[in-house]
Formats: sequence, C-alpha cells, structure tokens
Amino acid sequence: NILTLLALVLATGMVVDDAIVVLENIVRRRNQGLGIRAAAVIGTREVFFAVVTTTATLAAVFVPLSFLPGQAGSLFQEFGFVLAFSVLLSSIVALTLCPMLASRVLREYREETAGHANALQAFGKKAANLYHWLLSKALDNPLVVLVASALFATFAMSLLTTIPRELTPREDRAVALMRISAPQGVSLDYTTAQMRTLERLVAPLRESGEVRNLFAIAGTGGSANSGFMVLTLAPWEERSRSQNDIVGDINKLVSTVPGVRAFAIQPNSLGIRGAGNGLQFALVGNSYSELAESAAKLVELMEQNPRFGQVRLSYETTQPQLSVSINRERATDLGIDISGLAETLQAVLDGREVAQVFIRDRAFPVKIVSTTSPINDPTDLESIFLKTADGRMVPMSTIATLEEKAVAPSLSREQQLRAVSITAGLVPDFALGDAYGELVKLAEPLLLPGMRVIPLAEAATLDQSSRDIFVTFAIAIIVVLLVLAAQFESFVSAFIIMATVPLGLACAVVAMKFTGGTFNVYSQIGLVLLVGVMAKNGILIVEFANQLRNGGLSIREAIAESSRIRLRPVMMTMISTVLGALPLVFAFGAGAEAREALGWVIVGGLGLATIATLFLTPIAYLLLARFSEPAIREEQRLQRELEHASSRLER
Repeated sequence: NILTLLALVLATGMVVDDAIVVLENIVRRRNQGLGIRAAAVIGTREVFFAVVTTTATLAAVFVPLSFLPGQAGSLFQEFGFVLAFSVLLSSIVALTLCPMLASRVLREYREETAGHANALQAFGKKAANLYHWLLSKALDNPLVVLVASALFATFAMSLLTTIPRELTPREDRAVALMRISAPQGVSLDYTTAQMRTLERLVAPLRESGEVRNLFAIAGTGGSANSGFMVLTLAPWEERSRSQNDIVGDINKLVSTVPGVRAFAIQPNSLGIRGAGNGLQFALVGNSYSELAESAAKLVELMEQNPRFGQVRLSYETTQPQLSVSINRERATDLGIDISGLAETLQAVLDGREVAQVFIRDRAFPVKIVSTTSPINDPTDLESIFLKTADGRMVPMSTIATLEEKAVAPSLSREQQLRAVSITAGLVPDFALGDAYGELVKLAEPLLLPGMRVIPLAEAATLDQSSRDIFVTFAIAIIVVLLVLAAQFESFVSAFIIMATVPLGLACAVVAMKFTGGTFNVYSQIGLVLLVGVMAKNGILIVEFANQLRNGGLSIREAIAESSRIRLRPVMMTMISTVLGALPLVFAFGAGAEAREALGWVIVGGLGLATIATLFLTPIAYLLLARFSEPAIREEQRLQRELEHASSRLER
C-alpha cells in the first residue's frame, strides 16, 4: 500500500549503508598493501561490530513505530516492520555477500597507479585535509562548539512553536467534501432546493471538466436541515489547477447562497476519524443554557476571524415544542389520578409501545394508539377528558396548561458531560492544530467555572496522535540508549553517540520551517527515524575510536584518527540516505504533499546534522570518554586474575 511503498523508498537509501561501511574498509585495507582476500577478511572483521550495532539501533527505532497506539499508529505498523526487516537483511548481505564479491571483483592495489588521482579523488583529499584541520581547531576549543550547538538547538526550539500543526498535510486526492446546514425546523424539501442551488453554482466547474461527478444527499443524520456532497475532481494529470485552488473557488461560490451554510473541505489522506468535518470541538459543562450562551459568544468571535469559514453551532433553540404543565394541587382537589398521564398522552399523540410479538424470528411491536380523537393541533388537547373522583369527566385544561417553547432538537454529551459542539471550516493556509489553539485562546475568557473545551473528530485524533508520538519518541530514545549501552558495554559510549541526536532534530526542525512544511504525522515519523540514522553515524566514529584506544592511543589521538578514517564512510552513508529520500522531496502528482513532509525531514535534517555530527561527536568523546576505561584494560585485568587463579589451583 501507500505506506509500505513509502517505506521501500526510504529503505532504498538505507540498505546500502552497511555495504558501504564494509566495502570502504576493505578498500582502505587493500590500499594499505594487503592482498584482496586478506583485506576482505580483515576489513570485514574490523567493522563487524559497528555493522551489527547500527542494525540493532535502527531496528530499535523502527520497531516501536509498529506499536504506535491509536488510529494513526495502526497505519504505520507495516511501515515500521518493512524498514526494520530491510535493514536487518541488508546487514546480513553486507557481512556475507559483500566481502565475498569484493574478494572476487576488486583488483589488487598497484603502486604505480596510486599517484594518478582523478579530479574527484583530489577534491576528496582536499576536503578531508580541511576537515582534519577544522576538527583539530574544534578539539582545541570544545566549549565554542558546545555553545554554538546549544544556541542552534535553542533557535530551532523557538522555530518549533511557529510551525503549523495538522494531522496530515492536505493532499491532492481529487475529492472534496461539502457539509450543508439549513436553519432548524425547515422541511426536507427546503434543504433539497437549497442543495439544487448549490449544484447549479458548481455547474461551471463541471462543464470545464475540473469536477467530474457530484453526489448529494439531503437529510443526512436523520436531520431535515442537513446535507452532504461529495465532489469528485478530474485526475491530477488532466487538470491545470490543484485541488486546493478548486476547493477555494467552490467555497467562494457557495458562500453567496442565503439561508444555508455550506463549506467545502479536503479530507485527510489516511482516512482517519473525522475526515470532512474541518475543525470540530465542544464546550462541556453542567448547564446547557450556560453552555449555549458561552458558545454563541464564541461563534461570534470566530466569525470575525476570516480564517474560520461557516462556523456552525449545533445547539440552536429553534425547534417548537409544547410543554404540558400539570397543576398537582388542582388535580388532588378534583380527585384526578395523574399517575400514568405521560404514558397516556404518548399513546394519544403517537402511540405507545407496550410489548413485542416474535413471529418466525422477527419482532413486531405492539402499540396502544388513539383511533377516535387524533391530536394534530395543540387545541386538540382540549378534547382529552379526565375522570374525577366523583365520576365526572372534565377537560384536561382544567388541571393543565400548554406552553409553546423553542428548544434544541437534540442534546448531546461528550465524556459523560453536557456538551454543545461547534464546527468550522478552515481556509487552506490555516492548519488544524493552529486553528484549535486559536479557538482555545478565544474561548478562555468566555468559559464559566466548570466549563472546558475538548477537541472532537479530526482535532481529537490530532491531539491523541501528538501525545502518542512523543511517548513513542521517548521510548525510541530510551531503547536506543539501552541497545547501545549493551553493545558497547558502557553507558558512556552510548551517551556520546546520542549526544548528536538533539542537534539532528534541531536541523530537521529548521528544514521544516524553511521549506514551508507542517508538523504532521509524516514529519513526526521522520523525526523518529532520524534518531536511528543519526546514531548510526556516531557509532561508526566511536566504535573505531575505542579500537584505537585499545591499541594504546590517547583519547585525543584516538578520536582524531577515528574521525579522519571514518569521514569517508560517514559521508557516503549520509549521501546514500539523502539521495534515497530525494525522490520524496521532488515528488509530484497526486498525494505528493505527504511524501514531501517526510522527505524534507530526512534530507534536511540528516544533511545538516551529519556535518555537525562530524564535529560534535569527537567533542563529546573527548569530554566523556575519560569516564570509561578502555576495554583492553579490563581484558588484561581478567587475564591476570585468571593466570593468578590458575597458578594457585596448581599448588
């Protein structure tokens, strides 16, 4: 499906990373004069631990994606598993097939051709020398690098609050939905006539071919004053305008129809709950009258904001109702028994169900109805007579009064509280999360004690998915940290590797801001993926630095040499992942907006963060590695103790 195909596109750039690391180290060993088969064995052995660790780290990030709760999470189950299995299989291929092919395909290193470097090799050598010089300066002044990184991360955090939030980006799926509402109490014929008027207004778009089909239903939800339209647009490649532009034109046209509220919106791409409702929320509290008063004031404020379109209040006291009030004292004086009076009136008015008869597995209701004096008018209630204690028949008006009221047709509840819901359409550049935040600010001074605002439909899903993704994000970081600590047998090494993650996320936020992206489900998934991809770069540098420390080098010498040697594989893996995500960034056609959201997080975040990682990881290693002993010392200590124990046992 769409999401697994998206995972495969991302995997295209990731599955070659392990092979790049293995092959680059084999070629490096070959260039040092080793035979090609010896280089394949030794080179693979040196990076075996790094490849296994990066695979475990990436899997530790991808698998939690498959267990995201909620509606949005269930859609990404296959996405996470596809990426996890892709990376797992790629590491197996990199550690088995890649060395074998290298030993058969690569040629032996020749000294006479070593000095004839092409332009690309010359550029790479100059870039490596420049990096080595800059790294030396950074290691001499680690505080400068840390302060610069902290300032950049703070800047990115300030940008995060300005990025629009929505559930999914608006995609061109060639469909628009329109909800229509007429005043309470109107007939179904009136609503149908108004919808015919709306159809005539949209007719020019049908004649131009931009709107192919129109499907309309009057009386949706059992309400005579509501309607619904589905407008199918021409395929993306057969029209010159986007779905966004066409929906904007439709809203301009339908806003001119008096006596009806209509607003066309674009459903979310994943079919998540509440698609087609725009912004929907409710005021909840203890009194319907107080809620209705506050809601009416809020609607007035929202209508003053042009970014809210066709604001609709569900609680409207426009339905006529007759209220029968009984004078109980008068009834007692006359000796009239009023018990069961409500049920009797129900039977006279519309019939009252008293039982069910089952015939051949079908249930048939048995109702008591009035056949003599039908009640078709409020004055007909005067013809209902009641028996007094002395046997006289008196009209019901003797003890009852009729009062005509205007009431709401239905009373709703949310979270077991009395609720008044409000629905509003949103202009294309007004994100759902920003709209909800705006209305909360508008509602705050209007809320009485005991009242609060709760999101409904798509807004509720956005609120829930935002909480879920942050929980998943925290779990992913903790799991990655534990996996790294287990692999390196040191929390210090794990913290060194994870030190670059905040800067990588900051780079992704900057990329989202300056490309006009939104904070949605796709970009959130991209940020989680970035945690694993960023950790992979750190693993390559830290793991080799630990090897060099075991060889006797100091911390400064080990990290400087490791960074120099690992520069090429780090840059190559970054380039391959970025190139794999570029098709998402430059995507066009139907549904391209969602792919762009994920692509920019990977391309922008990883591209910027990798450069920063090449400096921040060595700085973190220089400052933190002193708190851990080289593994070789523990091995030597163990060996000495075993030899000592063996000699004592021999005695």
